[in-house]
Amino acid sequence: MKKHTGSITIDHVASAAKVSTATVSRALNRPETVSTVLKEKINGVIKKLGYIPNAGARSLMLKRSGTIGVIVPTLDNAIFAQGLAEFQRQLNQSGHQLLVASSNYDPSIEATQITNLLVRGVEGIALFGTSQQREALKLLKTRGIPYIHVGSLTAPLQGYASGFDNREAIKLGVRHLLEQGHKQYGILTGITENNDRATDRVNGALELLAEKKIRLKPEVIVECPYELQEARLGLKKLLLNNPKITAIICGNDVLAMGALLEAQRQGIKVPKELSIVGFDDLEISRHLLPSLTTIHIDAIGMWAQAANHLVSQINGVDNLPKKIKANVNLVIRESTTIAPKH
Repeated sequence: MKKHTGSITIDHVASAAKVSTATVSRALNRPETVSTVLKEKINGVIKKLGYIPNAGARSLMLKRSGTIGVIVPTLDNAIFAQGLAEFQRQLNQSGHQLLVASSNYDPSIEATQITNLLVRGVEGIALFGTSQQREALKLLKTRGIPYIHVGSLTAPLQGYASGFDNREAIKLGVRHLLEQGHKQYGILTGITENNDRATDRVNGALELLAEKKIRLKPEVIVECPYELQEARLGLKKLLLNNPKITAIICGNDVLAMGALLEAQRQGIKVPKELSIVGFDDLEISRHLLPSLTTIHIDAIGMWAQAANHLVSQINGVDNLPKKIKANVNLVIRESTTIAPKH
């Protein structure tokens, strides 16, 4: 078999296999229309020559790109990395390729990324949360592009969602702290602007505390980026504003870890003097000293369901569920205990 220099084309494959280019194309794109013997012969030639099919030509023939886009707020948080890995694993099973973009929690950047993904011919898009610009979502609907919201249980414009109720999920941690007798609270949250998940978690915590006649002043609700150093500064601020705080409700595990590190640096005993609750249940949370009480989200299941739902949309499956609920539960570890007696 003659070796070719430069780019290997479908013509080279056809010539080496002694078939037409149309037959090679059918073997690649509609394998069910080609005999098993011929298919194996063509695949053998493809492997030997190192031929890589032209994705653009394949898209034109099938009128499908085979790609699905996903936009997450950031790639810094392990919870997104874990979810994307599962999302891609599911897409691999359906023969789709994943394109990833991040928005840095900015709806205008997210709108641009949606347009960029559409330009690249994606067949569907997964979006995280529900803080997107409505015009961007309307563009997807107008173009007939399937999409799904991940990480939330509600969706604007009658869209699809795979996630959980953030407002109710945070209450699992708050209820635990209430049962431990805590009355002095601080909330360490991510930036709530353009972040429906962070907003819902704060509102859920305040709602349950208010039911128990505990009303927090604005100075004991501190917003900060999801970074350890920012969380450490956030805990300092909370304790300066109210030194009597015995329980910290954190919007995610990164913030809880920062709070834990700062408490330890200040010589505050966790949980004897200060209880801390996180959210997400990152892998590292169980290995901290003390290990972190947190709200576990079935991120793997949530992203897997989102991927399968999106593929079903693309394939035109009817009567798909509007909401797919992910499992959420409280994991009690060593960072919480009964409130100290003052």
